[in-house]
Amino acid sequence: MTARLAFLLPPSEGKADGGTRPPWSPGTLGLPELDDGRAAALDALGPAVAGARTMPAIDRYTGVLYRELDYRTLPVGARRRFDRDALVFSGLWGAVRPRDPIPAYRLKMGASLPPFGKLSTWWRPQVTAALTTRLRRHVVWDLLPNEHALAWRPAEVPMARRITVRFVDADGRTVSHWNKLLKGALVRHLVQHPTVDPADLVGFEHPSGYRLDPAASDLDADPALVVLRAGA
Repeated sequence: MTARLAFLLPPSEGKADGGTRPPWSPGTLGLPELDDGRAAALDALGPAVAGARTMPAIDRYTGVLYRELDYRTLPVGARRRFDRDALVFSGLWGAVRPRDPIPAYRLKMGASLPPFGKLSTWWRPQVTAALTTRLRRHVVWDLLPNEHALAWRPAEVPMARRITVRFVDADGRTVSHWNKLLKGALVRHLVQHPTVDPADLVGFEHPSGYRLDPAASDLDADPALVVLRAGA
């Protein structure tokens, strides 16, 4: 494996309360070029969030994807890889790294926040510019749902390769209800068995019984499409 990997993930609606670290200040998160946007969004939300104590994003996010990832039980090397290579898109922060200290907040990427309007649209040029440097020549596993996918322009980012994933049931219908759980298990596998080639998932046995469907996938496309089918 020669190219660097990156994993693009959504946040979770479920978030832990509290925190022991100081409130957010510029320069404390990854992608500091987004700090002006972060400060503006925080100012629009008001002092309750801006002045709140923080904790690492990986501890703050408690939703299904992150429970299935089960970060604390990963081997040390896999945790370090996740810390280095994962980026979590966020309506408030644009994008953060797993160890970045953030407060509890409620702000969806698809929400409208005065005076900015829809946050995915407002963040799009800022996030794209930041990722142009951050993801240069990376192989990117893009696991963003539609709402968060609107917050960047992949065509403008000089990635080595982008890989997207779709989960379908036995009849080929897209799985929506369990999508976050399924993604969490896949990310757990990928940080323990990193690969730049989606064909390496041929032997992957998802805990929920999903397997690579080569006929439905398009592994040579740009972006590549990986289809994991129930009972395949």
